[in-house]
Amino acid sequence: MRLILVGPPGAGKGTQAVQLAKHYKIPHISTGDIFRANLKGGTDLGKLAKSYMDKGELVPDSVTNEMVRDRFKQSDVQSGFLLDGFPRNILQAEELSKILNESNLKLDYVLELQIENSEIVRRLSGRRTCKECGAIFHIEFDQPKIENKCDKCGGTLYQREDDKESVVMNRLEVYAEQTKPIIDYYRKFGLLKQMSAVGSVSTITAAAISILS
Repeated sequence: MRLILVGPPGAGKGTQAVQLAKHYKIPHISTGDIFRANLKGGTDLGKLAKSYMDKGELVPDSVTNEMVRDRFKQSDVQSGFLLDGFPRNILQAEELSKILNESNLKLDYVLELQIENSEIVRRLSGRRTCKECGAIFHIEFDQPKIENKCDKCGGTLYQREDDKESVVMNRLEVYAEQTKPIIDYYRKFGLLKQMSAVGSVSTITAAAISILS
């Protein structure tokens, strides 16, 4: 299975990526993991990315693209892969096509997790994170036993800046502007599959496997 998982922030891509990669026995390739590996390994690309990050600047697509190209030179992708967090825009989608061609690989599907913005805001803005151990709770779905106290270590819970409603709405606007166009891009090639991202983790995973089968 050679798959791209797409969807707005809060749709549960990371969770489903882990479940689907495990089911299909394929590597889960996320841009976050690629960045961390290059930074930790002190690669030339990692040092280049760090030079931008240290200045508070976004890492250019050209650097991200090269990191992905380097990852696809590893042998484990030949038996399949699940891409999570890449591509994020049309230019990256076009670059990915080149990378796959270079590796003699073809995509099977692009799976879009669909969810209403109102549900995303509800999911993300309700999250509370422990200042001490980083455990995550939710004011509706996973409440701590004691209000604003972590069940695991007793630390204080707080709302992260990127979980605030105004920030979530901005992230959704960025997604609609930059990433949503790749949906039509892959639809043209007959690769697109779409499904609801509402429900339990196991229910969504089972539905995804059914659709991909």
